[in-house]
Formats: sequence, structure tokens, C-alpha cells
Amino acid sequence: MTQFKLPDIGEGIVECEVVEWHVQEGDSVAEDQPVVEVMTDKALVEITAPETGTITRLHVAKGETARVHEPLFAYDAESGDNADDDRAEPADDAEDAQGEGSAPADATPRPASPQAEAPAVAPPASGRGAYGRIPASPAVRRLLRENELRLDQVPGSGKDGRVLKEDVLSFLDGAATTQPAESNAASNGPSPAGQATSRVEPLRGVRAAMARQMVESASTIPHFQYGEEIDVTRLLALHERLKPQAEAQETRLTLMPLFMKALALAVQAHPILNSRLDMEAGEIHYQAHCNIGMAVDGKAGLMVPNVKQVESLSLLEVAAEVQRLTTAAREGRVSRADLQQGTISISNIGALGGTYAAPIINAPEVAIVAIGKTQWLPRFDANGEVVSRAIMTATWAGDHRLIDGGTIARFCNVWKGYLEDPETMLLSLR
Repeated sequence: MTQFKLPDIGEGIVECEVVEWHVQEGDSVAEDQPVVEVMTDKALVEITAPETGTITRLHVAKGETARVHEPLFAYDAESGDNADDDRAEPADDAEDAQGEGSAPADATPRPASPQAEAPAVAPPASGRGAYGRIPASPAVRRLLRENELRLDQVPGSGKDGRVLKEDVLSFLDGAATTQPAESNAASNGPSPAGQATSRVEPLRGVRAAMARQMVESASTIPHFQYGEEIDVTRLLALHERLKPQAEAQETRLTLMPLFMKALALAVQAHPILNSRLDMEAGEIHYQAHCNIGMAVDGKAGLMVPNVKQVESLSLLEVAAEVQRLTTAAREGRVSRADLQQGTISISNIGALGGTYAAPIINAPEVAIVAIGKTQWLPRFDANGEVVSRAIMTATWAGDHRLIDGGTIARFCNVWKGYLEDPETMLLSLR
């Protein structure tokens, strides 16, 4: 039996969450057949079988955390010769061996001796493994540490008293309901029947990455906000005229590609919005291309994939990329390349009904805009008559180390001009 250890995925990643197993114990697999999908704090990664064989054990359950260089699954190779495969390594997980109380796979049976009939040490205490310790996976031990619990506090329901993730969560649920009830019994009386209980969910994967990045961005970048109202009546009319033509080419055209094309043109007039700041070197790096990120509320959490080189793509090409990235993000299948090298971002909160927001910059970028929902509101025309216009709000957040109010106002006026009179973009398109 060969242990397949989680390989080094790169970018400093040391652990990931098992999202989906494509095989079960006892299944036969071919070389390069998908075996499992794992979610890092950056993207979903598919791991394939290193060679043809039979899956004998899955070490990490769905939803639990696997660590780099630790066994992920075990298999019997069909050829029986995999010594040169650096992706599969012999089993050496001492904790797992002790937890299960099993002998090494290559151990040969030995004849019983008189001394073997009597145990050399006292038998393990009830609820403990064969080596006198409570078995539990690394993910369970980590969950216990996060909640300041000891392993011996939680009754194990697995083999040899093994503590499972469900045991820890059940213990926490019990503590959450009994402790408040005891402390509040005198003042509040008994809890009503059927009252909902709290639960604990580990912060990991994309959500953990977002938490770290947003804390770092908000605490290290001096944000300032700039808001504007944009009359998108003509833009909506143009969008309705172009939609059928895009659909004829099997492309779904939303407003996002129009926002992006206008933004790519605006940053050509004000390239500081498409730059990065290197504080240590004291340098401003102006980016050669405009890679526009879009915040997507996906299956695995908030992701910001970006469309590369928007300035050189046609409107249909941008629309196709927006469609591809949105679908991938909602399914939790965005590649690392699609999440990297963004230069400026758009958050379309209006798609969820929001009107205003104060977005946090997606570092190392220097600006982000939150687009609110479009509302038909009364406005005065050039003759002083009240007319109905489509008004959209846009709230910018800028890095005040590089961008001041005047700069972002002038930049926003250019972007606003393209959106309010979209035909003028033809004069600047290349």
C-alpha cells in the first residue's frame, strides 16, 4: 500500500479543505484520473491519481482540512513499482498508525511466544487507542485548539474511542446550550422549548483568505471614499440594442463589460488609478495592462477574478470572459491565474439590491468602485422640465497614499462621461 501525500501546491499554502472526493475506498483508478478536489485560500485544485491502482483508504473526510506533505489517500498500485514516483511516498504517519492501533503494512507475522501471551504493559484505559492515547485526526485536534478544548474532554464515537469532528461540534453545541441556561436560569427562567442552538464553523479556505486580506488592506491602506451619481439612461438603451446581437453569437452581454471598457479607457487618461505602490522601494509601478477584477459572491465565498487586458479586447470578448469567470466563481472553480495580477476592481452590489457601499481596496491595487442599483428617478432636463432618468450610484475607495480627491474626481468624470454618452467611447477605442 502506498500513501499519496498532499503535494506542495505553492504560494506558501500549507493546508487546504477537501471539497469533494470523486472516488471511494475500493474503487479502481487510472493514471491522471481525478481523485479529489481541494480548496486552498486562493482557488479550487483538482488532484489526480499518480498511477493506475485501487484506492484503499481516504485519510481526510470531505469538509476536513488536509495538510501539505501529510497522507491524503492510500492506494495499491497495479504495477507494484512506484519507488521513483515522488508524488507517492511510503506511509510514515506515526500519529495515524498509533491512532488506529495497526501494525505497519509490510510487517510479517511472527509465531507466538510464551511472553506474548501476557501483555507487557497494562491494557489501555477505556476509550483510548491501542497505545494508550486518544486517537484523532490533525483537523480535529486543530478544531479543539481553536475552541480551547482538551482531547480528553470530548467523548469519542469512532473506532477505539476516536474523536471525530462531529463529536467536537456536538460537544460545543451542548456547551453553548447548557452554559447560558445555567447562567441565566435565575434571571430569565427556563429556555423555551425548541429554541435554536448556536454552532461553530471553522474559518478556512477562501473565506479565511478574504478575512486576512481585508484586515491587512483596511489596516495598512488609508482609504478615502468618493461618491457620484451617473445617468445611465443612454447606456441602458445601447445595451438593449446590443444584447440580441451578442446572443446571436452565443454571448450573454450584461452591463459589466460596458463598465469595464469605459474604465479601461478612463485609466488611460489617469494611469495612477491603474498602478501599484511599493512603499519599501519608494516606487510607483504603472501597470502595462488594465486587468479589471469583479467581485463575485461564489460557492466558496467572495472571489475577485479579473479580465486580463481589457483595453485590447472587444466588447464581445470582454463579455465572454465575464461570463466564463462568473460561472467559474459561482461553482468555486476559479483558477489561480484568474485571481492574480488584477489592477483595479468593480463590486456590483446593485445586482443584489444595494444602493451605496464603502468598498475595501483589493490590495495591492489602489482603487475599487462599488456600483449600486439603477433607479428611475425624476430629474430636470435642459429646458427645466421634469423627466424620468435611470440613475446609478458609484462609490469609489482610493488609496490616499497615491490618490487625492482631485485625482479621483477627474478620473471619475472621464469614466462617467463614457457611461452617460457611450457612443463617445468609439472615439477612443483601438
